[in-house]
Amino acid sequence: MANETNYDTLFGRMAAEQGLCTNDELRRSLKELEVRRQDDPISLRGLMIGLGFVTATQAERLKNTIKESKRAAHQIPGYQVLGKLGAGAMAVVYKAKQLSLNRVVAIKVLPKRFSENPEYVERFYKEGQAAGKLNHNNIVQAVDVGEAGGYHYFVMEYVEGKTLYDDIVAGKIVSEQEALDIIIQMAHALRHAHSVGLIHRDVKPKNIMINKEGVVKLADMGLARETTDIEAAKTEKGKAYGTPYYIAPEQIRGEIDIDERADIYGLGATFYHLVTGRVPFMADDPVEVMKRHLRDELVPPDHINTSLSAGVSEVIEVMMAKKKEDRYSSAEELLVDLEAVREGQPPIRAHKRFDVSVLEQLEEGAVLEGGEPQEVAQVVTRYRTYLLMLGAVSAILVLIVVLLLLR
Repeated sequence: MANETNYDTLFGRMAAEQGLCTNDELRRSLKELEVRRQDDPISLRGLMIGLGFVTATQAERLKNTIKESKRAAHQIPGYQVLGKLGAGAMAVVYKAKQLSLNRVVAIKVLPKRFSENPEYVERFYKEGQAAGKLNHNNIVQAVDVGEAGGYHYFVMEYVEGKTLYDDIVAGKIVSEQEALDIIIQMAHALRHAHSVGLIHRDVKPKNIMINKEGVVKLADMGLARETTDIEAAKTEKGKAYGTPYYIAPEQIRGEIDIDERADIYGLGATFYHLVTGRVPFMADDPVEVMKRHLRDELVPPDHINTSLSAGVSEVIEVMMAKKKEDRYSSAEELLVDLEAVREGQPPIRAHKRFDVSVLEQLEEGAVLEGGEPQEVAQVVTRYRTYLLMLGAVSAILVLIVVLLLLR
């Protein structure tokens, strides 16, 4: 859905997406390719085989998948293929013209080896149907889904631009204000999706697109699930669906009652990556990364990027709370704090959640430390009294301002 790409880039992306090589190996291969081509023309495929990053068999299979998908795209009635756009773990995406409306679209084609698997086909159609329920400027619009010549395809809005991941890989430094603008647009997208009962479950930089006008769009509803789909939830119980670097703890545990707060966590992890230049939890393998989401304390983002405001750091920490009960309850609530921080104001909702967390920790301390319950209770009571007084003073100040404005 971004700009057209050449065969080498497409091959590399598919190899990384399918886990045949690591992102670091792909980056190393692309750098080596630039150097080698000056004296000895060579394809990325040949180079990666030579470096031992993919086997000859794996490379041949990828090559055939790309060719096969292109033939399939040309068979879809009503569309004229213009070029390749990109690839994921399960599909290749092409730029095409929708002849009836004379407009450019993107077509995702499911390769034959996946088309023969009913589970993959069902997931593919569910993605199209989920996207079809959404109508928002910050979400990639679905156009059509169907089958032609034995191949399944999904037609969607063509976004001329890039993904957030492209910027991160390029080492772009994103300012706090720019990051806030991106995350606010994504929060609006999630609010819309959640309002129609859909949870995305895979919010990450690769699924966030930015067009030429700077409009941010949420893409790829491949893991989206309806909150009312209890049967699907039971089937997926105990399975971790999502991307390790951005996945919420409850998704890792495979809990049934996944809700919008899982998307808020994923958006928080993306926000963290954007403003610090690194993922929240890093490890050598995906399983260890997910374990760290479950057990390790988050290093506050302003401890890594000291130029960040305290407000942004607080918002991210609440978005990424281990317990979903400690996160923002909805995208609507999150937007209140994001807008406040953008205007230079404190994130009031984050403060409230922090206050509640402190109270719970104080109360737990009486049990965990085996200390003097009465003494801890007195501290809790004093803290609650302080909060009530603070609330009362705030209310009086607001009343005074209103009365002055009415005069």
